[in-house]
Amino acid sequence: MLDYRFIIENLDAVRKNIADRYMKADADAVARLFARRTELSTALQGLQQQRNANAAAMKGKMEAPERAALVEEGKRLKESIAAAEAELGEVEAKLEKEALKIPNMAHPAAPVGKEEKDNLEVKRFGEPTKFDFEPLDHVALGQNLDIIDFDSGTKVSGIKFYYLKNEGVFLELALVRYALDILQKKGFTPFITPDVAREEILEGIGFNPRGAESNVYALEGEGTCLVGTAEITLGGYYSNMILPKEKLPIRMAGISHCFRREAGAAGQFSKGLYRVHQFTKLEMFVCCLPEDSDSFHEELRSIEEEIFSGLEIPFRVVDTCTGDLGAPAYRKWDLEAWMPGRNGGEWGEVTSTSNCTDYQARRLNVKFKDSDGKNKFIHMLNGTAIAISRGIIAVLENFQQSDGSVKIPKALVPYCGFEFIKRSKQ
Repeated sequence: MLDYRFIIENLDAVRKNIADRYMKADADAVARLFARRTELSTALQGLQQQRNANAAAMKGKMEAPERAALVEEGKRLKESIAAAEAELGEVEAKLEKEALKIPNMAHPAAPVGKEEKDNLEVKRFGEPTKFDFEPLDHVALGQNLDIIDFDSGTKVSGIKFYYLKNEGVFLELALVRYALDILQKKGFTPFITPDVAREEILEGIGFNPRGAESNVYALEGEGTCLVGTAEITLGGYYSNMILPKEKLPIRMAGISHCFRREAGAAGQFSKGLYRVHQFTKLEMFVCCLPEDSDSFHEELRSIEEEIFSGLEIPFRVVDTCTGDLGAPAYRKWDLEAWMPGRNGGEWGEVTSTSNCTDYQARRLNVKFKDSDGKNKFIHMLNGTAIAISRGIIAVLENFQQSDGSVKIPKALVPYCGFEFIKRSKQ
């Protein structure tokens, strides 16, 4: 959430930012409603002062007619104050509703564009994997090796659900532990977070828990939702709190299941594990001083690069364009791994990291007490250490062998306990 006064004082820039992000929000409505709120607040204060003066006059000695007049004036003021408070409450609610629609300002260097094709590649690790045989995609590999069962997932739970089996189970657990060990060495506190969060926490983080465009599973009648990422539960951990300055930065690593509706996510790029309704993810989250958030953004990106370079998976880093940022993000880096089975070989997003500045902290009311004694909003950042389903895609497709087996990356062998996943004997 942007500061109201910032919106008003930078109205042209806020309008342009909304347009660059291809979002629907009305900065002018915020300016009008803020002005109206100021008028109503001033008028209410005037009425309250009149009420106090009337009450003070009632305490003095006076004739009956004067007292009766003051009593009538007191009744009138009471009614006027009630009406003014009601109108002010309505305007404040409308103001907040409109302000919540306005996205964070984008970093000046973020490429302006509408969709993924407008992202800017800034770095590459390794080269796309080449084979001396016709490579399979992860769907065929998973079925042939008897480690992924999409058909049973569809039968039992519906489309975009799946079962992991046999070595696939150990591969998932290995990816989690491999990444978690890296994070723990870097000072992250590990969490296993709830898979459910209150709607106000989702709204605070910047997710829309309701409506046709929502990607969230809402639990009917509970006022809660299944989380799409541990960013939600980690971000909500310190909601409505004032943190001591000396406690910052706070590094958190959260393991959770992630639930996403993925409405309309059909087609060849979404098949198999790439877009599913449930998966496991290890998420990084940082709370820090405002002046440190840019450097922490680079730190989160470097950790993501370390995780995937350690797995020997080719990837590239892209600077995400304004239209693909998401409302809370000031700047976002995406890490895209090479996926040989994706349309004959394509880059596919496996992680992202966002600097959300104080946008989420304002909505969640998370502050720190500065050296000057004033309470100020912290900055919040998030980053995917590893989304397991997409990590599995990258491992299976890049490490497949000509005999149909899959070689386990060296970094994962100690966690898996085996070096190859071989074809089922059945």
